[in-house]
Amino acid sequence: MSEEQSQKNVAMVVMAHPDDAEFSSAGTVAGWVRQGWEVYYVIVADGAAGGPDDATEVGPEQRKLWAEIRKEEQLAAAKVLGVKEVIFLNYPDGQVEPSMALRRDLVRCLRRYKPLRVICQSPERAWVPQMFLGRYHPDHLAAGVATLAAIYPASQNPWDFPELLQEGLLPHKVLEVYISGSPNPNFPVDITETVDLKIEALRAHTTQTGPDFEGMETRIRSMLAQTGEKYKLGAAEIFHRVENGGLPAPKPDK
Repeated sequence: MSEEQSQKNVAMVVMAHPDDAEFSSAGTVAGWVRQGWEVYYVIVADGAAGGPDDATEVGPEQRKLWAEIRKEEQLAAAKVLGVKEVIFLNYPDGQVEPSMALRRDLVRCLRRYKPLRVICQSPERAWVPQMFLGRYHPDHLAAGVATLAAIYPASQNPWDFPELLQEGLLPHKVLEVYISGSPNPNFPVDITETVDLKIEALRAHTTQTGPDFEGMETRIRSMLAQTGEKYKLGAAEIFHRVENGGLPAPKPDK
């Protein structure tokens, strides 16, 4: 039996901020958990820049407080979905860059947890009217660049970051990548049976969803339904799915 065949069904979601996973892919994550997958979150930034827009004082203490609050919200959301563990890398919120340090940290996560599937953010923008600018926060783009570089070739190449071999972290090959927010989505996932869990997980991010959560919920359900209708599905999340060699392309989940 090959190493790939013997590996457990493990998936990893790499996102810039607390709440990014819930907005982009919580329904998909909940569905995978129901199918028996172990799902791990990796959150790159500490969330410290997620305080109120009308703040008049922003210093180290305020940022520390908001980072703690947002981590607790992320842990609560992950619990709703059945995520096995959340790994916080604690890079400064608003300052994420696709650095070698970040790439190494992500390779370390990939080799340690050995996911076969990874969800990440798009490294490029979609220049279409319906894609609002905020979806492509610079941290999102940087996290996407760093994650894809960590997946290929670094995670599977022993010559990349050889110091990780000294930590006992052998090369690992990710087979599938689901890119959220891609300009060229090609893979819808039917989340009709898990959309309520997605909404419940989003509700955990109280500092980010605001006082009118019911209005936000209505808009989100409408967008998910529109995506699903386009592909003759129920509510759906959409990704650009790519393979890392040697894996037959599956049909979209139905």
